[in-house]
Amino acid sequence: MTKVTIKETQNSTILKFEFEDFITQNESFEFKNIDEAKSSPLAQKLFYLPFVKTIYISGNFIAIEKYNIVEWEDVKDAVAEQINTFVNDGGIIITIEENKTKKQPITVYGETTPNPAALKFVVSRMLTKEAIEFKSIDDTAASPLAKELFKFSYVKEVFIDENYISVTKYEINNWEEITLEIRSFIKQFIENGGIVLDETMLAAAAVDKKENNKTQEFDNLDVTSQQIINILEEYVKPAVAADGGNIVFDSYNEKDKIVKVILQGACSGCPSSTFTLKSGIENMLKSMLNDEKIQVEAVNA
Repeated sequence: MTKVTIKETQNSTILKFEFEDFITQNESFEFKNIDEAKSSPLAQKLFYLPFVKTIYISGNFIAIEKYNIVEWEDVKDAVAEQINTFVNDGGIIITIEENKTKKQPITVYGETTPNPAALKFVVSRMLTKEAIEFKSIDDTAASPLAKELFKFSYVKEVFIDENYISVTKYEINNWEEITLEIRSFIKQFIENGGIVLDETMLAAAAVDKKENNKTQEFDNLDVTSQQIINILEEYVKPAVAADGGNIVFDSYNEKDKIVKVILQGACSGCPSSTFTLKSGIENMLKSMLNDEKIQVEAVNA
């Protein structure tokens, strides 16, 4: 007998109703109204509730965004009961075409990075457009995959960007002992419909809003800081991404000419990062900005 679990999100207007098993495989759905929800009899039923604004179906959950005419505390139990009753009476959650119900195989392979403690696992499809770093299991609300990876005792950090996952390990194991295990786990997790990044959680964290703020902040920066950011974006980021990492501009001090950056993924804690910063990035900025006094420092080196 199905019984959904109610889970809050960081967005007070969105509530998740989780199932014990996956209800979709390798697909996510978003419905804005009853007409869009023709492939989901359950979503169509839920849209009869006047406070339902948007319905998301993915992995093992249904997430509902509400209008502000009600509080979730007043209606969440009734919604959960309606979902339980519908499913237990044989109602269809989502109708998927025959060719979409089949398992979609992917390939995953490991690549070494300049950081001996980090390995880059490349997946044969896009995972995210937003680079995200997880330092501990407590930070993984938006990534069920990262949460599961942290359950391996040797996993120290997880970084996800574009089509790859960088895993940083503790020294207790050699890569020869654990690479196959991690690669197989990632492959099976994704093929079986596991969620790499929960889009509703990312929405709740206002990723788009952050990007807009980032643009506004860029416009308010001094000209040199803007030039530094553009150089990092165009010339540096593609190179560090190839090594399973990321670099983010933090600040520039016009007085002492110090550029501070944040290293993520395989770049964080890499023994060669200091050399890369000084001999690579620093020299590039000195040359392109025509200023020999510029120094580059990593905030988290």
